[in-house]
Amino acid sequence: MAAVSMRLPAVRAALDSSAPRGGEKHLVAPGDTITTDTGYMRGHGTYVEDDKLIASVAGVVERVNKLVCVRALKARYNGEIGDIVVGRITEVQQKRWKVETNSRLDSVLLLSSINLPGGELRRKSAEDELAMRDYLQEGDLISAEVQSIFSDGAVSLHTRSLKYGKLAQGVLVQVSPSLVKRQKTHFHDLPCGASVILGNNGFIWIYPTPEQKDDEAGGYTANLEPVPLSDREVISRLRNCIVALVTHKMMLFDTSILYCYEASLPHQIKDILKPEVTEEIVLEARQRLLDLEG
Repeated sequence: MAAVSMRLPAVRAALDSSAPRGGEKHLVAPGDTITTDTGYMRGHGTYVEDDKLIASVAGVVERVNKLVCVRALKARYNGEIGDIVVGRITEVQQKRWKVETNSRLDSVLLLSSINLPGGELRRKSAEDELAMRDYLQEGDLISAEVQSIFSDGAVSLHTRSLKYGKLAQGVLVQVSPSLVKRQKTHFHDLPCGASVILGNNGFIWIYPTPEQKDDEAGGYTANLEPVPLSDREVISRLRNCIVALVTHKMMLFDTSILYCYEASLPHQIKDILKPEVTEEIVLEARQRLLDLEG
């Protein structure tokens, strides 16, 4: 009979704010006055009333020179051109796929915006349109890049690079898009033996690091070979570490995830999500990040 872990409710002290050195984050709620200085420019998440700049969403105030905006703590994904996203195919339509990307509206992947198997670039024919389900069908996960934004805010995607395409053999973790740090690259091969795709839309894909890059498939042939137990354990540990970081509202990027992973090694995978263990490993990861900045 499997052992059952039981715990009594307890009031736990909240972790210190994850604000960088130099001051606490300025948190505001809708209706809060940010500033009465008329010299500031109004950015996202703000509006002007009676010469006062007021927050329209709950979040963190960010200032860039004279531009003031509020970054929502929890919100749907707002696409920007060049973003890397992970999405799920929800519908196959005429010459396009609809993709769920955690945004307000479904995203679109046009048949003309993909590489054909083999990385071939050419005009798409009627035969290609009939074979769309052979490339991607409902339920498939893909990685893609934001190509453009429609007037209604919907996102148009493309997979015109061999690093994009269908995803298989991995674990999907969904987090708030505001916790994914913007970087030059969102594809990371971690030294622990697994790789992550940190989608700007808050969808994170964790998968075994491939031994060799297969450019022949063009991103549409899924590898269905069994994954070794050691790789599955690494992926499970990384998944729990990401959940632990999200629980304490820490930004997700390759270094923070790796530090949290290394701090979790003395603990069993199933214990990482226990509150006291989560707090311990997140504090250790945060301290290492502060030491790195210092």
